[in-house]
Amino acid sequence: MGAQGVVVLPGQGPVWNMSPGRSAVLKLLGGATGGSIMMFEETVPGGTKSTFHLHHDSDEVAYVLSGEVTFKIGDEVTVGGPGTCAFMPRGVPHAWKNSGAETGRVLFLYTPAGAGGLLEEQQRTHHPIASMNEREAAELRQRHGWEIVGPTPL
Repeated sequence: MGAQGVVVLPGQGPVWNMSPGRSAVLKLLGGATGGSIMMFEETVPGGTKSTFHLHHDSDEVAYVLSGEVTFKIGDEVTVGGPGTCAFMPRGVPHAWKNSGAETGRVLFLYTPAGAGGLLEEQQRTHHPIASMNEREAAELRQRHGWEIVGPTPL
């Protein structure tokens, strides 16, 4: 089935409380866009960082709404504030960190939506990856095309 138009108003969308002070509002779910994109807005406390990973089947875009975020994409490291847009192509290792002292907000988008299924599944099941054993976490990542490539470099 193809996608239909979707409008998500401010304050709408499923919320995933990832950890104290860190949350994601899922704005566009893969199923609602015919698998085209998945998008969420994440609130990230200072010092929050991602794993060093790549996506096998999805490109990722991050747009900084507030705060300061450091991105490592391949071998390049860039620090940016509000208005910074980062493109992380599928197959390229990347990581990010809120390198500012204050809580920031970042809009993330996956296209196609496959990689975003990892977040959708965790929000839906209330089973965060941090509470999974290594086998469960590896299966979740594999299901959605994620691969951890090493310790976080940031």
